[in-house]
Amino acid sequence: MSQRGGSVSSDVRFGDAVLSPMVPPGEADFLLVLEPTQVEPNRHCLKPGGVLITPDAVNPEKLANKKSLNVALLGALSVHLPLPEASWIEALREAFPPEFFEHNRQAFPERAGGAGRIRKRLIARSKTEELKT
Repeated sequence: MSQRGGSVSSDVRFGDAVLSPMVPPGEADFLLVLEPTQVEPNRHCLKPGGVLITPDAVNPEKLANKKSLNVALLGALSVHLPLPEASWIEALREAFPPEFFEHNRQAFPERAGGAGRIRKRLIARSKTEELKT
């Protein structure tokens, strides 16, 4: 955990063959940044063509509780991963006390707004890159 304003970086790897718990610089498929000031210091982690998800992917005005922005950003990431939404919701239920769960559950689907636009841009960019090769 960060102390006194420091930043925190966490790597998550999963798949059939995970040989190391850390993602080497320039090889991350996805980069989820929770604080706008941390985009540039961490951009080097993302591979070319990778997905960058920043706080502007979610409209905070649509959140019932502004403190649930991080969960909404997880929702934005979730549309790119092969995990069912029910698994994400169950993880939220286990992670939050009951009094905080409902606001966070409501924030999770907000990914449809920002993340849907991200996915459309990625698909378009991917098709353009395929045509170039």
